[in-house]
Amino acid sequence: MSQETITQKRDGFSSRFGLIAAAAGSAVGLGNIWKFPYIVGENGGSAFILIYLISILGVGLPVLLAEFIIGRRGGANAVRSFKKLAPNTKWPVIGWLGIIAAFMILGFYTVIAGYTIHYFLLSLTNAFSGMSSEQITQTFHHFSSGHTPIIYTIIFTLLAVVVLFGGIKDGIEKYTKILMPGLVGIIILLVVRAITLPGAAEGLKFLFKPDFSEVSINSILDALGHSFFSLSVGMGTMLTYGSYISKKENLSTVTCSIAVADTMIALLAGVAIFPAVFAFGIDPTSGPGLVFITLPNVFLQMPGGNIFGALFFLLLFIAALTSVISIFEVIITYVTEELNVNRQKALKLTSIAVIIIAIFCSLSQTPNTTLSFNGNTLFDWMDLLSANVILPIGGLLIISFLGFIMKKDEVADELQQGACSIKTTMIYLTITKFIAPLAIAIVFLTGIQALF
Repeated sequence: MSQETITQKRDGFSSRFGLIAAAAGSAVGLGNIWKFPYIVGENGGSAFILIYLISILGVGLPVLLAEFIIGRRGGANAVRSFKKLAPNTKWPVIGWLGIIAAFMILGFYTVIAGYTIHYFLLSLTNAFSGMSSEQITQTFHHFSSGHTPIIYTIIFTLLAVVVLFGGIKDGIEKYTKILMPGLVGIIILLVVRAITLPGAAEGLKFLFKPDFSEVSINSILDALGHSFFSLSVGMGTMLTYGSYISKKENLSTVTCSIAVADTMIALLAGVAIFPAVFAFGIDPTSGPGLVFITLPNVFLQMPGGNIFGALFFLLLFIAALTSVISIFEVIITYVTEELNVNRQKALKLTSIAVIIIAIFCSLSQTPNTTLSFNGNTLFDWMDLLSANVILPIGGLLIISFLGFIMKKDEVADELQQGACSIKTTMIYLTITKFIAPLAIAIVFLTGIQALF
């Protein structure tokens, strides 16, 4: 099959709602459900939210929009789009960085995503009933350091493959149009339950009361970092999705809609979590592992807690699934277009490779593992290197490419599809040249420090 034939058969999103559901699903992940609410409360409540929103405008939105512009203009995978827009240059390396990051993120993320299936089943069957806090903690450590997570990782990955099998319109779009409203519905149910608990007001106060005395340089760095990572940018995910967006869509409107949806879901997750945490006198603590320790304690003390616990872990599962399928798509689109294989074969090859990497990541969490280096396991290194090095570099290169390399008339043409004004285009180009690169460089330097 020729390259031209593949291009002609390219899939695409059939509706704006489907596009926003898929892209918002990519942005909304495990970090939004747990990390964002916690750092809001830790850094001054609504005072931090204000800083975060400014960071979204200065960092997250420009990079997200840049990926959409490059993707739609290139009309191909993350590597070929740069080849088409800047032929005979080194810029396609950005696409390669995205593919490397996608493999690394899928390696550890599918392991944690598998935990959500296990904990959904534990909650649904009321397995935590009668357990003490220490026993719940031991349950998590025994599970996460054993071999059972490998089974759940494989199950989760195969479920993602089912969604991806149908392609963009009949796979990703079709399922995310169901999954994302389902996710919002579950959050609303949990919010209603949480705010009706005695003592819930303290949780809302923790989350939303503005306390500027808690705002520091670290708060600003947290806001910058989270605004960048929250929108799933820097790895070519949104660039790949952008290549499937119709020319009729206004990219600015779509980008803003995704950012609003991402932020609102993160805030709603905070309202669902922290009133319940405070209502039962449990200290809120950060860290992804504590989702599987602290919250089962909360649900254990709540009437009907096993049902609400099951709903919460179902929520986490959906958030993880919609993120994982978008990361998979970066690799699948590349393999189908560059290696001239059909989608089914590309999906099979990619999923096998991801499962192998994920198995090693999971095994690195077991006692006496040899899969560790310099005090960090393979799981940790995959997380640290992708988040702190590859994604910021990718984001910086993407925004620099659009601001300094891509032809201005091409950028303007993409922005003005859907009637974006010339003035807005000029403001955006100014941000991409001067504000966003500086902010991303700060995120990168901060992340590098965390490695040492």
